[in-house]
Amino acid sequence: QVQLVESGGGLVQAGGSLRLSCAASGRTFSTYAMAWFRQAPGKEREFVARIRWSGGRTDYADSVKGRFTISRDGAKNTMYLQMNSLKPEDTAVYYCAASRFFTSAPTDFGSWGQGTQVTVSS
Repeated sequence: QVQLVESGGGLVQAGGSLRLSCAASGRTFSTYAMAWFRQAPGKEREFVARIRWSGGRTDYADSVKGRFTISRDGAKNTMYLQMNSLKPEDTAVYYCAASRFFTSAPTDFGSWGQGTQVTVSS
């Protein structure tokens, strides 16, 4: 099992930036890809971005393309989400997750962090 801990959430004005971090520990050698998801109140959890741990291939939801950047530091077993030009509709709890597959389906992720709140004020 992989343990994941997110950090970096907070309150920011529209147009501002935040960087989320996700530190991984445990059986990290079994991780093929990691991703960020988010869940707003009353809505389903949705895919935000994913990264293949080896090689760094990335993929983004259309709603965040050009504004968010996912990256990883293999030496630190840490994944990041740089969020720029934030909008009020980006407000949600953000979760990081690990999978043995390069996928965007939440059901394919076996390890999840506890979540970090991101609030964007207008």
